[in-house]
Amino acid sequence: MRIAAVYSHLNGQEHILVHKPAIWAEIEEVISSIDANVCLTKVSRERTKRGKTLYSPIEMNHLFKVELQKRDWREARTSYWVTADQRLIRKTMQMLPDQQRQEILAAGVEPIFSYNQTDFVKDRIAIEVQFGKYAFVAYDLFVKHMAFFVGDQIDVGVEILPMKELQAQMSSGVPYYEGELYNLLRQGRSTPAVPLVLIGIAC
Repeated sequence: MRIAAVYSHLNGQEHILVHKPAIWAEIEEVISSIDANVCLTKVSRERTKRGKTLYSPIEMNHLFKVELQKRDWREARTSYWVTADQRLIRKTMQMLPDQQRQEILAAGVEPIFSYNQTDFVKDRIAIEVQFGKYAFVAYDLFVKHMAFFVGDQIDVGVEILPMKELQAQMSSGVPYYEGELYNLLRQGRSTPAVPLVLIGIAC
């Protein structure tokens, strides 16, 4: 596979290229190592594509997982405590988890444990490979990457998406780079407040 398009939000790509060029080279290497043809295995049952052989998102995700794990990219979690009190959440958001819990308890409220998980983290860079449903991209960009950034576990979040030309040969509902780029730009130049890199891939 190949990188067909890249968008850098809040200098995400520039940060990687300047401070961690080996990480960017590794991302390029992983993408180029994926042979999409071996994932052309899904026979569609959809009305508009019935009988057509499509790329399997599950198999493509698996190939990315194998290649990234080979290079020591690992799953990571960031934990925190929440409550229904918005003022208390604002007050505790920048605290460490233990401090959050104690502050919420001290306010006479029962804290609720929560966490975010991301599939691949290495050297303070997080990667999400998204061939699932389009709604998951917004969750990745506005919740997952943000949670790890606020928790001081990453400096940049990377989102890998199929270009429209590839997505058109997959099941309906899979997100694509051009559409998610539009959704991101529509939020304004500083939202979400986390450095990101959107990568569009094609065969």
